[in-house]
Amino acid sequence: MEMSPFFFGLYKFVKYAVYPLTWIILCLVTAFVIAWLPYSPRRHRSLRTLLGVGFLVLFLSAAPIVSYALMSLLESWYPPPGSLSGRFDAIVVLGGGIKDRGTLRPTVELSDETRRRTWCGVELYQQQAAGRLVMTGGDARVFGNGPREAPAMKEWAVRLGVPSDAVLIDDQARTTYENALGAKQVLGDASSIVLVTSAYHIPRATALFKKQGFEVTPSPCGYHARHHLTDELHDLSVFDFLPSTWAFHRMTEGLEEAAGMAFYWLAGKL
Repeated sequence: MEMSPFFFGLYKFVKYAVYPLTWIILCLVTAFVIAWLPYSPRRHRSLRTLLGVGFLVLFLSAAPIVSYALMSLLESWYPPPGSLSGRFDAIVVLGGGIKDRGTLRPTVELSDETRRRTWCGVELYQQQAAGRLVMTGGDARVFGNGPREAPAMKEWAVRLGVPSDAVLIDDQARTTYENALGAKQVLGDASSIVLVTSAYHIPRATALFKKQGFEVTPSPCGYHARHHLTDELHDLSVFDFLPSTWAFHRMTEGLEEAAGMAFYWLAGKL
């Protein structure tokens, strides 16, 4: 596709700059270094500031109410399509990760995100939204070679009852932008598609596919937030303010997605 291996690796590396864990570790490591230096009032103030900032980032990143807010902003961008009465040229499903085989895992497995997206695409096919399914996803490893998502997605779709000849694949895409380019190459002149991906990912994906000339009907899949942001504030409990590992994970996903939108906008892709 478009990115060279070097720039793809750089793209993957730069994403660590938006991870909350990166900033927390950076604050703690810097504070540890300052603590070992000779005492001075200025260093003492810097130490307190770093520890305070690290604690604040940790709390905000792990508080469910904050991750709910970010996810609801992303996931409320496009509503669920409801019943798709018209026929489309194709249903395009974006990969969301794959797990390679190893000494404990005997076979390649789709990630939970990819499995959910594939199932949503199969459901739309069974509802006769379109006669073709396009699975797009390649090998996203920076070093070495790994399994490609699209063939594994097709295999699972066939196991769920979709005819093999109804499933097309693009096994080269490594990014959302490359998903759109690859789908364009696979479908040729086809323009009307139902786009299936995770709800928090649908705004960026829809914009990128529209940029390639597709007439896109977004079909969000796998919501993480419960409500729209305004409704979320009316359905809170004390547990929404207590740190949680799953909230930390969701916050990381949301920040990565927001950074991806900003990156593509600055690069002129949106």
